[in-house]
Amino acid sequence: MNNSSPAKDLGLLVLRVGIGLIFIMHGYPKLMGGQEKWLWLGNQMVYLGITFAPTVWGFLAAAAECIGGGMLVLGLGTRLAAFLMACVMIVAIVMHITIGDLFTVYSHPLAMLIVFVSLFISGAGAYSVDNVL
Repeated sequence: MNNSSPAKDLGLLVLRVGIGLIFIMHGYPKLMGGQEKWLWLGNQMVYLGITFAPTVWGFLAAAAECIGGGMLVLGLGTRLAAFLMACVMIVAIVMHITIGDLFTVYSHPLAMLIVFVSLFISGAGAYSVDNVL
């Protein structure tokens, strides 16, 4: 059963490109921030009980945002990118809740988590590299 439609596929394209560009802009400075920035990011894993290799975790989070954003723009490996970016959002949500932030503070990563889960479920749509491969 093919339930694809031009309107649905256009909607997925707009969503992927828009969110992808936003995350490239958020992730690029983190990725280029080097070990100091990666260490700070990776230290957020402590809120999940993970205390080893914070620089590696920070680099992976920055790469997930920046490179994952590029993958979304292209519609290349969309489900993988969405999964990895959802993981980053879960860490952000847990961190904000653990330190007692208000809902208004963690509502952005929560909204992005919903977007990434939706993209993981739906895939990239017809207007994507994934569809061509």
